[in-house]
Amino acid sequence: MKPHPGPEEAQRPASDIRVFASSCTMHGLGHVFGPGGLTPRRGLWAAAVLLSLAAFLYQVAERVRYYGEFHHETALDERESHRLTFPAITLCNINPLRRSRLTPNDLHWAGPALLGVEPAEHAAFLRALGRPPAPPGFMPSPTFDMARLYARAGHALEEMLLDCRYRGWPCGPENFTVIFTRMGQCYTFNSGADGAELLTTPKGGMGNGLEIMLDVQQDEYLPVWRDMEETPFEVGVRVQIHSQEEPPTIDQLGFGAAPGYQTFVSCQQQRLSFLPPPWGDCSSAPLDPDFEPEPSGPLGPPSPSPGPQAPYSLMGCRLACEARYVARKCGCRMMHMPGGAPVCSPQQYKDCADPALDAMLRKDACTCPNPCASTRYAKELSMVRIPSRAAARYLARKHNRSEAYIVENVLVLDIFFEALNYETVEQKKAYEVSELLGVPRQGPGILLEPEALPKAL
Repeated sequence: MKPHPGPEEAQRPASDIRVFASSCTMHGLGHVFGPGGLTPRRGLWAAAVLLSLAAFLYQVAERVRYYGEFHHETALDERESHRLTFPAITLCNINPLRRSRLTPNDLHWAGPALLGVEPAEHAAFLRALGRPPAPPGFMPSPTFDMARLYARAGHALEEMLLDCRYRGWPCGPENFTVIFTRMGQCYTFNSGADGAELLTTPKGGMGNGLEIMLDVQQDEYLPVWRDMEETPFEVGVRVQIHSQEEPPTIDQLGFGAAPGYQTFVSCQQQRLSFLPPPWGDCSSAPLDPDFEPEPSGPLGPPSPSPGPQAPYSLMGCRLACEARYVARKCGCRMMHMPGGAPVCSPQQYKDCADPALDAMLRKDACTCPNPCASTRYAKELSMVRIPSRAAARYLARKHNRSEAYIVENVLVLDIFFEALNYETVEQKKAYEVSELLGVPRQGPGILLEPEALPKAL
């Protein structure tokens, strides 16, 4: 027979866990660790608390794991604007060199590499150009500069540009900037170079952008002597619409405009925003395109430059990477590439630079992340024939040309915003720290809070 507890044993204070459970605001602990023995009601309370605690811990672990994977999501939106910055417009004549500007010295240095004209064929080629042969005792220059060749013999905008208007106001060659691309000497409108103020437009639609009339000067096109890798068979201009931060890659991304047509280009601005690591892979570091001796291997993004550089862009990174690759392989750079390496000679172009660059592009050896913020332009093209029969005689008289010349050489390019709005493509973190800290207030975790479990238990 169990003896009755004495007065000291009856007055023994409650255990620490019992005191904690009775004063804790988490509903259920007081019922689990309260006075008395094990009862069915207490067992149900214990099971409910343990299940809720297990579910809560599982949810916390799952959310911490999900947060550690750094997921992101993409949000698309369309927004209105009262004024938009007009894009940079780069254009190149498809014919890189004018026949009237080539000299016997040019043929000696660049004929075999660029035109496929061998030394024994120079006289015949000059006759095809309508030029006299090299004088007796001709001696070529000791050196040759490819950039100077294209600057001197490339199509001059002052001669190509017949008319130019921006938002109805006249413009001219002084509003364009000379730039070298793989297609030779080209021209960029609204480049923002040398701190020039960027043009904007407060309206969309035709008449609120750039309208230019060009003479492609087909009579200056070089005769096709041999089928070289980059021999142009077409006539017209190549055009690229891009942001001022992005260097043009018109040989890859440009569209064509042909003489005898007016080409309408309706644009819409798109602003892209990407996340840096670990949520994404974007970069905003400026780049140094100069060659640095280093072990050969896959080319990543060029090293950041300590000096002032242009803002990071995807095409700028690829161009700098290509410049480093060509400089590593050939000891020179192509004239459209940035950096301090010397410009390749025509023979280096043929023997090393062009094959190396083509092989690199096939292998996709450059690893360039997206910029954290960039702007691009979607476009829609349409065209009509020009000139009409009624306008041909007027244009021929105005520009002192024949009607046939106008039909074969003149084109009009009209570039404008479709509307004064823009699209945004924005990467966002799929899970923020604030959401992680809010896990106790979600799902099973709320069962552990005061008054959460049913009092019926």
